[in-house]
Amino acid sequence: MVHVAIIGAYGSAGVAVANGLLDRAGRLPELELTLIDDGDPGGGLCILDGCMPSKEILSAGKHRYQARHDERLEGVPEVDPEAVVTRKDEHISNFAEHRRGHVHDLAERENVEFIHKAARFVDDRVLEVDGRRIEPDYVVVATGSTLNVPDLPGIDEVDFQASADVLDATTFPDSGIVMGFGYIGLELAPYLSEVGGVDLTVIEHDDHPLDEMEPAYGETILDLYRDHFGIEVLTNTDEKRLERTDDGGVRLSAERDGAERGEEQVLEADELYCFTGRRPNLDGLGLESTGLEPGDGWVESTMQSTTDERVFVVGDANGREPILHVAKEQGFAAAENVVHHARDEECEPYAAVPHHVIFSGLGAYPFARVGHTPATASASDMDAFVVTREASSDGVFKTKNHPEGRATLVVDAENGSVLGYQGLHLHADVMAKTMQIAVEMKLDVREVPKRAYHPTTPEILDGLLREACERLADEQDCVGDTDSRDMAL
Repeated sequence: MVHVAIIGAYGSAGVAVANGLLDRAGRLPELELTLIDDGDPGGGLCILDGCMPSKEILSAGKHRYQARHDERLEGVPEVDPEAVVTRKDEHISNFAEHRRGHVHDLAERENVEFIHKAARFVDDRVLEVDGRRIEPDYVVVATGSTLNVPDLPGIDEVDFQASADVLDATTFPDSGIVMGFGYIGLELAPYLSEVGGVDLTVIEHDDHPLDEMEPAYGETILDLYRDHFGIEVLTNTDEKRLERTDDGGVRLSAERDGAERGEEQVLEADELYCFTGRRPNLDGLGLESTGLEPGDGWVESTMQSTTDERVFVVGDANGREPILHVAKEQGFAAAENVVHHARDEECEPYAAVPHHVIFSGLGAYPFARVGHTPATASASDMDAFVVTREASSDGVFKTKNHPEGRATLVVDAENGSVLGYQGLHLHADVMAKTMQIAVEMKLDVREVPKRAYHPTTPEILDGLLREACERLADEQDCVGDTDSRDMAL
């Protein structure tokens, strides 16, 4: 009998581990599975307070923005926040119910138990759950993440709203200060401005956001947010302290790089928005009673803890790459490696091809990254080159009223294979799957068709591929050579 306990069974990573283990049960002598989660209502971060509800509300803001931004249309539609939240709650409730139902169905199987309580370590691989002592052979920690509140003087003295609060908001303040301009801030700041009419000031620590990319990407974001959404972004600025104003608002003292020592900028607003990212949710697990040592590098690529090979940590809880689809893949990898370890076989490392999308600009200007960026290719000492194309170079973006943006292709200079793609433009999110195929199958740019049969936004990919072929000095061998009809637009 191999007994596995999963802490965080409602989340995407935990469910993936459970499904993976049950699918592989035939390779074990006998599997006993204990699923543990105290979630109420339960369903996991992505469903309840993450990517699914956020895309729901962003869609409403996107419709308003695109109508307001189009000079061919008269009048600006008003968004009903009550209706937005009501529909969001209805959809999310259904999604979460489906997730809970699946977990409860798993618990109906032989040798599978679900405990709707919190678990705590009391020793190495020894859990206390609802007064019971459980000693499984393997423990999988899949407890997700929680809000990362910055250690800033005065933060405990002021009220602030996090992303989950914005998802439920039906009323909005006149003004707000945003701390955090990563993927959460990039997605929610335009929503607050467009739907809530909030006069926003955003604090950006660096020259620009999207610092993993060439500066032009971050500069494009800054231009869009300032010009299209009326958001003030203070770059190269650090928060110093917070305090409550007499009228219940917030006062932030900040310092800009290059300012003289002691020279601070004081900002006041009705509301503070804390979009400062998330950290692994390990509080209350009792890890201090074990040999587990959370921190940088504490989880191997096999998903095993560095200090206990029978403890697996998956999803946001391990801090490696907090993205939904990665959490699922890590869950399946952990399930496979539990089986490997139980059979005294070598565990296999999980290596993800970077693939993520930020629905910046309300999703009208999403940022997508697949595979290598120019920076990571350079750091890996690859023999690679980069081609970049502006969205405005393709007439179709102008016809769709969104000529802003750009895209980048990273190509192996030796064999022409696609190493990476990044895009910040209309429909970049839709193109991510196509480019995932190109990257993961290591397709040669000379063998990928470079023609669009209709005026569609993927023409930007055609342009990148053609330019890559030219760089390879082998254009005559390219499939689908361009003729005059391809260049009609």
